[in-house]
Amino acid sequence: MRIINTLTVVFSAAILFGCGNQNSTNTKKTQAILDMKRATDQHSYSKPSESVVKHLEWDAEVHFDSKTIDATATYTVESSDDAERIILDIRELNIKSVKIDGVDASYEIGEEMPFIGSPLSIDISPETKEVSVEYTTQPGADAFLWVDGEDAFLFTQSQAILARTWIPCQDSPGVRFTYNARVKVPSNTMALMSAENPTQRNSEGVYDFKMTQPIPSYLMALAVGNVEFRSVGEHTGVYATPDLIDAAEYEFAEMEDLLVAAEGLYGKYRWERYDLLVLPAAFPFGGMENPRLTFATPTIIAGDRSLVSLVAHELAHSWSGNLVTNSTWDDFWLNEGFTVYFEQRIMEAVYGREISEMLASLSYQGLIKEVEEIMDLNPSDTHLRLHLKDRNPDDGMTAIAYDKGYMFLRMLEETVGRKKFDLFLKEYFNKNAFQVMDTDNFIAYLNANLLTTEELQDQAMIYDWIDGEGLPSNCPEVMSDRIKKVDNIFYFWTQNDIVTKNIPWNEWTYQERYRFLSNTNDEITLEDLEELNTQFDILSTGNNEVLFAWLEQAIFKNHTESYPRLEEFLVNIGRRKFLTPLYRAMLETGQKEMALDIYSKARGNYHSVATVTMDELLGLDSE
Repeated sequence: MRIINTLTVVFSAAILFGCGNQNSTNTKKTQAILDMKRATDQHSYSKPSESVVKHLEWDAEVHFDSKTIDATATYTVESSDDAERIILDIRELNIKSVKIDGVDASYEIGEEMPFIGSPLSIDISPETKEVSVEYTTQPGADAFLWVDGEDAFLFTQSQAILARTWIPCQDSPGVRFTYNARVKVPSNTMALMSAENPTQRNSEGVYDFKMTQPIPSYLMALAVGNVEFRSVGEHTGVYATPDLIDAAEYEFAEMEDLLVAAEGLYGKYRWERYDLLVLPAAFPFGGMENPRLTFATPTIIAGDRSLVSLVAHELAHSWSGNLVTNSTWDDFWLNEGFTVYFEQRIMEAVYGREISEMLASLSYQGLIKEVEEIMDLNPSDTHLRLHLKDRNPDDGMTAIAYDKGYMFLRMLEETVGRKKFDLFLKEYFNKNAFQVMDTDNFIAYLNANLLTTEELQDQAMIYDWIDGEGLPSNCPEVMSDRIKKVDNIFYFWTQNDIVTKNIPWNEWTYQERYRFLSNTNDEITLEDLEELNTQFDILSTGNNEVLFAWLEQAIFKNHTESYPRLEEFLVNIGRRKFLTPLYRAMLETGQKEMALDIYSKARGNYHSVATVTMDELLGLDSE
């Protein structure tokens, strides 16, 4: 990743942790701003302690021919008594004009820095009520992926700091605002956002949206395409293209059950509806927790509802992340660690502890491996509290934030007992709803409300988790009985004590199949892989998690029969979780030429989130 020089840019942002009310006689203007608990967001130019956005009116027209959006973003702002400017983050935007309370205003665009972009500094006064920016996006804006073809599609990915490439905004997770939008799109498409959404296409191609709960900019989302809607529950539904809508309706039919289970654990769902949009396969993640409308990869459509843990994860974000948000990206574990813990609890409530423990066991084993790899490169990256100064915040999206964070919360549950921990979490979400949290404030909250004695605090070893390398000595060890049985079968198979046809492949869940394939090591030969595929036709599986595990081993064992499927998989699927290990496996086995050949065919289908990572991995200059 490209690094910026901190000597040339100073980032200073105040974020909303809790609004004070010490001087109730102050004007409406902004005592809340003056009472904000301050934290530094190193990835935003904005200075919300001076002037902060509160509401957005977004008027936009989407042009598929030029792959641009013409838009006007009008913000309601609140400012301190000595405010002289408001600063918005922008990158890859062409600013046409700026107005203050309807009058043309002076503004300045600062120097652009790699991945951070530029500050858009606008002169205001303490009395300013509205700031309006008219602009056009660029075709190559990093938040966008424009999918070409007969059924053209557009989707955005704003996390972590890509919202600024399609909307000028105070692009910090610590700044929340409500929004309304009007979006004009081609008449043969439907527009959807992280807001109240339509369920049918209209002939005019104009759609109105409303988000009444305040959200940070990274949860701004837009998708435009030929999609249909199906209800799967009282508060839940799915959107997908016509060719996928039947499969999506079946695959996600249990979403309402997941929602009910989540509410039973940690309190009321605050966003009215929970719908899911199946995006094109180029989507770089498994899912994105955009409020009211999760974006999901089609790779989780397996035909047997076996991959719904991803839905449970994105649903859990409606509490951890969307409701209580990390104040900066250094606190990312507060979003993801909580969400993995909540995901496991939802899965246990709906599908039973045996299933949830298999998932937890796989996460734990993956965490052990990733910790070992990171310790060899940069041990401080194994801290829960991240150190992302001068770095792209995407660097923090590792198993540390997700699975070490989960293990920390699981340790707390085991330390104090599940009943007490559940009460703590439920109250945590309620007390801090629609606010932000940083690591130090969470520790203070934890000690005041859960670890209330020195004995408990010593037992929990909090700072060994937060600021310590690797995994602390009190990290729970997770291994499900069913995963143990898989490992035993694998071992005896490698010793020729079990013949291939007696492996209970057809009786296993996807978790067990994935574990078996992930286990393959130097003892396994190319002939062994060929025998497995002949016996169980693994190469034809419809489960993309299992297929990924197979393809990775096929590369290591030079199973050339799998290479056409490998190329098809990599050209059509842009999920970074799959791309990185598969391209890396080709590099490690001396097959860089094959990797570059496939990438040359696939790169145009990938989102920028994926291409930045792949370009670096393959030693290419990012375009």
